[in-house]
Amino acid sequence: MKTICLYFQVHQPFRFRRYRFFDIGESHYYYDDYSNESIMKKVAGRCYLPANQLMLDLIEKYGERIRVAWSVSGIALDQFELYAPEVLESFRRLAATGQVEFLAETYSHSLVSLADPDEFRLQVKEHSDRIESLFGVRPGVFRNTELVYSDDIGAMIADMGYGAMLTEGAKHILGWKSPNYLYYNAVNPRLKLLLKNYKLSDDIAFRFSDRGWGEWPLTAEKYAGWLRDIGKKEEVINLFMDYETFGEHQDAETGIFEFLRTLPGELLRHNEFRFATPSEVASLHEPVAPMHVPYPISWADEERDLSAWLGNDMQNEAFTKLYELRELVKKTNDPKIMTDWRYLQVSDHFYYMSTKFFSDGEVHKYFNPYESPYDAFINYMNVLSDFARRVNELVGVTETETTMLKRQIREKEEHLEKLQAEISELREKRKLVATPVVESEEEVSEAKVAPGSKNAAKAPKSPAGLKGAAKAPKSPAGSRTSAKASKSSTETKSSAKASKPSTETKSSAKASKRSTGTGSAGKAKSAGRKKAEPGEKKPRGRKKS
Repeated sequence: MKTICLYFQVHQPFRFRRYRFFDIGESHYYYDDYSNESIMKKVAGRCYLPANQLMLDLIEKYGERIRVAWSVSGIALDQFELYAPEVLESFRRLAATGQVEFLAETYSHSLVSLADPDEFRLQVKEHSDRIESLFGVRPGVFRNTELVYSDDIGAMIADMGYGAMLTEGAKHILGWKSPNYLYYNAVNPRLKLLLKNYKLSDDIAFRFSDRGWGEWPLTAEKYAGWLRDIGKKEEVINLFMDYETFGEHQDAETGIFEFLRTLPGELLRHNEFRFATPSEVASLHEPVAPMHVPYPISWADEERDLSAWLGNDMQNEAFTKLYELRELVKKTNDPKIMTDWRYLQVSDHFYYMSTKFFSDGEVHKYFNPYESPYDAFINYMNVLSDFARRVNELVGVTETETTMLKRQIREKEEHLEKLQAEISELREKRKLVATPVVESEEEVSEAKVAPGSKNAAKAPKSPAGLKGAAKAPKSPAGSRTSAKASKSSTETKSSAKASKPSTETKSSAKASKRSTGTGSAGKAKSAGRKKAEPGEKKPRGRKKS
């Protein structure tokens, strides 16, 4: 009998307001309250509340045969308390059934595991404490932000007492091995690893409503058939995805809720499958082999690496400067500073700065409330500059006004130099993408000596007259962003943008997939998906693969 493990990630970032250079030192409030409240209430109504009620219905119908797990970020919990307490109450009702599990993660949905082990342990403990206080059970399984994992991170989690951890079944790590088994950490074998079956997970999360997908429409019966076709010896199928898949990333009109409602019945009908929480999977099965992951992996984009958050100089600079403040932040012992410190670490801020226009650009645009990665970078660095100034003042690190202005001007000049270098690099990439494929000399020659043939008709044309060359080089994402980037370095532009409502996102993108998945799904643009609200989080899940 195969085991099905259903796990859902729940997260919403605290979005920053447009924070100008001239706000530094003048205003210490960084958040876009209107966007944060309106988006949370919208997603609660479309996803969290109906999906939780559906889960309660399934538990009532199938009894102990249904098992589900969630990881709810501390940032999402904070926003539930502020804007949608009814969602927290619905999770409490699920917890009271005893058939669900809540996992541990970093409180801030941060990438701190890559930067500061002490801060990482602190955030994990803080999150576990919060989960225990809300739902009455302390988590025994860990799920890192964006499923980021490496041998060293896994060893830290094992040392903290967790018995199992979730991560991506990345193909470049597994090679010929299947994700449908339990593995263990290569450094500390006590830590068991549950690997996401990314193909089957993304069929639901990213391709479900894609009418261009060869398998559309996806029914519970068809999906259950795919699970039955998995090799008889394979033991566990881990389906991990953003919870917002249901009703938010995939509209209710696509039939996603009906799919979720009927799938358990299809799977339980012939007693071939059983549902289990991650803790139960770790108890039911024995790991088959170590999983060697020397470099961090994640569940995002085609690369399954960190490039969605730390793939360019802007992201790395922001990330480095943020964690340089950690020791000073600890000394402040100031509640407001600590709250801002948490929210500055949310991984979404670095995701917004991504310049991955070419491989996963549609997904990145879908989740990005900024006009460009450069706008996201400048806004974040302005906020961080004010935060650093407050921290320095509290711990007695003073600098004269002249020194401070010189430092800020120097930092701005460094930012501009990096932006100019990146613009040049992107322009070169755009030229390469737009360069037409020129026919070989042999083909051109054949065309000239074959009058009357199809090729002969084209023969008089020079390379410049070829179809590809006749069109002006076009690379929408790159060109648009490059043009904007040349403006984004001025405060004038930032100020002008600040007056625009944040909902002006052009992410008409119907959410597309993060991963290569299967053939035709590789270019998934989910026809039934809604337009993005500004700043909604990643598929993710994600945000996502």
